[in-house]
Amino acid sequence: MFSRSPAIPLRDHPDATSLILFGLVESDEDAWSAAQHVRLAKVGAVWPVALIAHLVAAAIVFGVSLAARPALIAAVAVHAGVIALLSGAAFATVRSRTLREWPIHRRNAVLATCAAGLSAALLSLLWVTVELPGGPIELAGLVAIVGAISVTAITLYAVRAATLGFGIGLALMLTLLSGVGIAPVVAIAAFAGFAAVAYRMARIDYALALDHADQSSEGRLAMKLMAEFENYGPGWFWEADRRGRITYISPKMAHALPPPSDPEEGCDPSSGLVGCILTDLFRMDSEAPGTERTLAFHLSSRTSFSDYSVCAAADPAPERWWSMSGRPVIDEIGRFQGFIGTGFDLTEKRKADAEINRLALFDGLTGLANRQRMRLSLDKTLAQQAGPYRPTALFLMDLDRFKAVNDTLGHQAGDLLLKQVAQRLTRVVGDAGLVGRLGGDEFQVVLPGVDNRDTLSTLSRELILALSQPYFISGASVSIGCSIGIAITPQHGKDSETLIRNADLALYAAKADGRGVHRFYSDDMLAGAKSRKQLEDDLRIAVTEGAFHLCYQPVVSTKSTRIVGYEALIRWNHPTRGPVSPADFIPIAEECGLIEAIGTWVLRTACNAAARWPADVRVAVNVSPIQFANPALPALVTSALAQSGLPANRLELEITEGVFLDESASSDQMFKALKGIGVRLALDDFGTGYSSLGYLRTAPFDKIKIDQSFVKGAAEPGNRNAAIIKAIVMLADTLGMETTAEGVELQDEIALVRDLGCSHIQGYVYGRPVLNEVVMEQLSTAAGVATAAGFKTSRAPRVRMLRSARLLVEDTLVDVRVRDISTSGAMVEGLMVRGDPTGAGVSIELVDGQMIGAQIRWLRDGRAGLAFDHPVDIERLGPPPLVRGMRRAG
Repeated sequence: MFSRSPAIPLRDHPDATSLILFGLVESDEDAWSAAQHVRLAKVGAVWPVALIAHLVAAAIVFGVSLAARPALIAAVAVHAGVIALLSGAAFATVRSRTLREWPIHRRNAVLATCAAGLSAALLSLLWVTVELPGGPIELAGLVAIVGAISVTAITLYAVRAATLGFGIGLALMLTLLSGVGIAPVVAIAAFAGFAAVAYRMARIDYALALDHADQSSEGRLAMKLMAEFENYGPGWFWEADRRGRITYISPKMAHALPPPSDPEEGCDPSSGLVGCILTDLFRMDSEAPGTERTLAFHLSSRTSFSDYSVCAAADPAPERWWSMSGRPVIDEIGRFQGFIGTGFDLTEKRKADAEINRLALFDGLTGLANRQRMRLSLDKTLAQQAGPYRPTALFLMDLDRFKAVNDTLGHQAGDLLLKQVAQRLTRVVGDAGLVGRLGGDEFQVVLPGVDNRDTLSTLSRELILALSQPYFISGASVSIGCSIGIAITPQHGKDSETLIRNADLALYAAKADGRGVHRFYSDDMLAGAKSRKQLEDDLRIAVTEGAFHLCYQPVVSTKSTRIVGYEALIRWNHPTRGPVSPADFIPIAEECGLIEAIGTWVLRTACNAAARWPADVRVAVNVSPIQFANPALPALVTSALAQSGLPANRLELEITEGVFLDESASSDQMFKALKGIGVRLALDDFGTGYSSLGYLRTAPFDKIKIDQSFVKGAAEPGNRNAAIIKAIVMLADTLGMETTAEGVELQDEIALVRDLGCSHIQGYVYGRPVLNEVVMEQLSTAAGVATAAGFKTSRAPRVRMLRSARLLVEDTLVDVRVRDISTSGAMVEGLMVRGDPTGAGVSIELVDGQMIGAQIRWLRDGRAGLAFDHPVDIERLGPPPLVRGMRRAG
């Protein structure tokens, strides 16, 4: 009876929330944003009519009230003003050029707010007109307001958010005006239906906008791709009529094919082979599988064929081969019209197939190119035969903290993570290059035709940022990082082997610089790699021959100045290099797997030495993050204590913040196991690494060691390090931990550190690291009381200059010259004063009109040292004025 109208196709868009559908938040879909702009433009085109309707309705009600009931004029005037204001605001939102620069979701929100206010104000005004006298007067007011409401609703229909806001305003105002009763319930129910309809319409709008954008772009893209494919790609198109004669063939193919040796009538080679019979132009590869049926068979039987290997029929020894496919064309009434098909060049593919023998070229897990394909692609890119030289950039990438994901969540989670990494890499690189996975967590990107360092740096930062965003794997949030090494042809190598090696060296440098960065290859990296390799070989020999020794640096109590412990520090005297810093060989030991053996030797040696010290002196041993991650560490500590006879409470293990980069349950178990042994735990180099206070809640540290970077310069005026030290000490005291200030070198820093509340001091001021024999002497002398040595005071860095200034001494201005200056003082010459002025207050004019208070600290031969009352920013002094003539005081 009734024909069923086709349903509007609605695609599910789970990412499209209600706010996105109503255009109240920013959407990632450009098509939806464009549709929103169009809808606002529609409202803007019609809104002047709505504005006129509002003003006319308000004027009519005002006039009717003035004539029939003057007591309502004030209320009507207020309503009219609100309506005019909101309508004007809506007009500005949809028509103002300035507001058009706003984001579309903000304009929608403003329009929705104005719509809600307008509906509420119009309904309230309608309620006021009810109080007018009955008859034509009241009817005129009602009609005017209802008309304004209707015009507003129709005008706002295009913007769903505004429509919804209009309904909200009506429902709320009706609820307020009607009071308690059945009317508010009906209003709420009506609004619920209204909101459901608006939501449904918004979904339809969203789906239609996206479908329309897809359809319009698909047509343009298809034409563009076809032209690009035919003109510049390896493929070509052909068409034949029902008799098998060519009606179209791509021009490049027409030029590549030799004309048939015995052309049929109607075949014109000069017109692009049009009219030639298809089987006279091509012959099939009889050795290829699936060639039992010929082209003539398919043409006569009108059946499809696919991927037939063909060559030129007129070429007895073909060197070029093509893959050819075709299908019959049937018109709308079922009549056969001919054939249409495609083809592409198979020549290089056949050579490649013969060379690699169907080798798999893609990574089975991620779908990216594998190592073999990446190498072939790089070789092919570098082997340029003709045309201008095109540079090539190679990215070698390594994921940071991927091993922790595998260890904590399992290999299955690691595989899922690698898949997501591959998707992000492909999305960021796009068509600019080829992305591949070499194995494990190592990836590679080949970028042909790119050598601009700024461009490559930008791409590197985008890759690092994309891969550093959180991943959601098996219900858990996972964060990793990425380091990138970059090599460019021809500067960093002209062959693939050299380019890969140099990119790997750049990657090593990026990881050494803190990870999460990119580095370009430089020649010193190769020299450094050779040096590291030699140092690694020497380090292996040193481990086997026992070429290391320990030195011990005293740790002094700030209260008693007694030595309460020593930190064991490893030393290596290389036979040719001389002393090698631990900062140079410890990272290499961690990389090549020697740190376990070295760490065990240090632990046992330090325990054996400390066992002969007084019972109240502890020994501190550094523990590498790699050692800390070894489940056997508690057993090694227990063995070293048992063998040496050292009580557990006299051993202090110093752990850096690096162990918290891979926070896991195993870290908590390790802390629990070590504390179960009874050893003390110290957090080393606090404030320079991971620097998260979260781990202090659970990690059972006994001591925090404040890094020397905070201690250095803390005694200088204006330096903020003292405040940082005080904050760390207060934190440690609150948590019941001791504090050690590292790197104390000046005697005035001792008093500062003591006053700030640090419990211990370690640094050159109380002695450099010494051998165990010297330790025994120190502990037996003066009951182990340490004696401070070195410079006594700190002073700010001084800048040498020759600058004229004026000095106010006892109401007399004296011209002097400044020879050097710092933030805390200066040395001047040209001052002659009778008597001893040491300690006298003066004022110095370094900048015209600005006197700075100071004190004379010393005076010799016309030169004087001044100490400023307050720190001075010497960078703000500007260029020195010309030196004026001097005159003496007194």
